[in-house]
Amino acid sequence: MPELSFECTAAEPEPYAVSPSLLCTLRLNEATGVRMHTVALRVQLRIEPQRRGYSANEAGRLTDLFGEPSRWGETLKPMQLATVGVMVPSFTDSIEVPMPVPLTADTEVATSKYFHGLDDGEIPLLMLFSGTAFYHGGTGIQVELVPWHLEVNYRLPVRVWRAVMDQHFPNSTWLPVRTETLTELQRYQAQRGTMNWDETLADLIKQVTP
Repeated sequence: MPELSFECTAAEPEPYAVSPSLLCTLRLNEATGVRMHTVALRVQLRIEPQRRGYSANEAGRLTDLFGEPSRWGETLKPMQLATVGVMVPSFTDSIEVPMPVPLTADTEVATSKYFHGLDDGEIPLLMLFSGTAFYHGGTGIQVELVPWHLEVNYRLPVRVWRAVMDQHFPNSTWLPVRTETLTELQRYQAQRGTMNWDETLADLIKQVTP
């Protein structure tokens, strides 16, 4: 029976993704020396915000997400980031495989709002593993479930997440609005003669800021 363990050894922007994606390098280790035929992995990634500290500026931006800092002992709960599947090819002892993780720039999504609220440092991630392992036994291919207790902590640098966003939205972000709001903004843009949405919103802010 195989004895599997996991490590996340690196994370970087996925260079050829059509949408924001993180490319993690996942290392599988097998301790008994059996020949693994393949492993069909399911990896759940969670953000654990309680496992890092926050500056005053970060705390101010995260109030909308977690409430006042005085309540963070109760409100800093894990957030689901993604669940991905990984097919691991045949190996003995150890192997490294790529694991793409889709991200969103939607500032209405809690995880993206959390990322946008951070200045620097690291994002505490927890990776939980499940799935099916196929290995070479004495009577042919044997099957075992990947134990549920296997998990890995990984601290993702904020700069890596920011590089992913800059790759797809350089010096900008994605702001979803209702269709009715967009119609009114288009009308305002036509009236004011602004060149793009950034100019339109900046002009609108000037009108309402004392």
